[in-house]
Amino acid sequence: MHSKLNIIIHRVELLSLHVPLHTPFKTALREVTHIHDLVVKLYADNGIVGFGSAPSTPQITGDDHAAMVSAIESELAPILIGASLADFDAIIEQVANNENAGSNAKAAIDIALFDAKARSEKLPLNTFLQQCLPQVQSNATLPTKLETDYTISVNNTPQMLADIDVALARGYRCLKIKIGKQPQEDLVRIRAIWAHVQHCQERLAQAIVLRLDVNQGWDEQTSIHILQTLEAEGIEFELIEQPLIASDTQGASNIVKAINTPIMADESAFSLAQVKRLHEQHAANIINIKLVKTGGLFKALQIIDYCRTHKIVCMIGCMLEGSIGVAAAAHLASAHSDVIQPIDLDGPTLGQYDPIEGASIFDNAAITLNKSDGLGIQATLVLPKWANCS
Repeated sequence: MHSKLNIIIHRVELLSLHVPLHTPFKTALREVTHIHDLVVKLYADNGIVGFGSAPSTPQITGDDHAAMVSAIESELAPILIGASLADFDAIIEQVANNENAGSNAKAAIDIALFDAKARSEKLPLNTFLQQCLPQVQSNATLPTKLETDYTISVNNTPQMLADIDVALARGYRCLKIKIGKQPQEDLVRIRAIWAHVQHCQERLAQAIVLRLDVNQGWDEQTSIHILQTLEAEGIEFELIEQPLIASDTQGASNIVKAINTPIMADESAFSLAQVKRLHEQHAANIINIKLVKTGGLFKALQIIDYCRTHKIVCMIGCMLEGSIGVAAAAHLASAHSDVIQPIDLDGPTLGQYDPIEGASIFDNAAITLNKSDGLGIQATLVLPKWANCS
């Protein structure tokens, strides 16, 4: 299917992407003020350069920047150096199955490898990713324009309403509301947000879609009480994301049975094994795929394949990260849009600017994918050096 040109990988360089946010990003788990990604730049024959990246997310994946650098230097870069892209399948599987590297480090390397391989095939990344699951190949043109939601951080109610107004003024029409930090106050807060959004819809004469993300902030009893109350009051959300602690699949199953609103698994759905367990226990209606959780595109494709077979809808999401890793996620969504439907890729637009030029464009809600090879990032891109593990 793919060419067997003997293109050797020579060097892996680590760079830093650091961008201040418009406003602090707050969830039930953490507060962040900057996008700060570890960027992998992979050099190979024929001038081929691949880019990948991942943020530090110790509260979620257990992987911080120090662990990522250590794993790349000691475990993952040695797999790549001197290897040929003709052996891509073996290399990417070896990276994915390395037990001494965390998922963030794997994701950064995995994305760079996929980017380099797609470039060597002279294909945009979405086209290459579609061909990675050959049983669903299509001659249809893949979408290059996507629309993302926008995240409203958990905050006091007046601040959340003000943040909603700013998002709507920027053209977003789908909002993901972070909640769950103060369960005893959440129902009051949600009612106020709902009433405010209804007024905004009338003013804009345009529908606004709401998603609710609890980030493991409630228990089972609280979840059922709040969600049944909201449904009885006609307060509608497209989905409710991860209301319970990730390990409580039985509780999640009970919530699915007790309410009508779809429940989406996030922190409980890192791997294919976890997705299978959630499906078998009827503990989620939707799966949120994030490349930092899966360790990159290789294992995300396995989850997509399973969900396609079992007719499970997936969201494509991101951590608080810049446009390299998020562009890879957007290309994945384009390649498999029959499975990946909700889009939550607002990470780059939460930053005050995007240092990555000439590739995919993140313009508020509108994402425009590059049609050039791979991720389309110029090999001459200059970012501060983090470390060199060649």
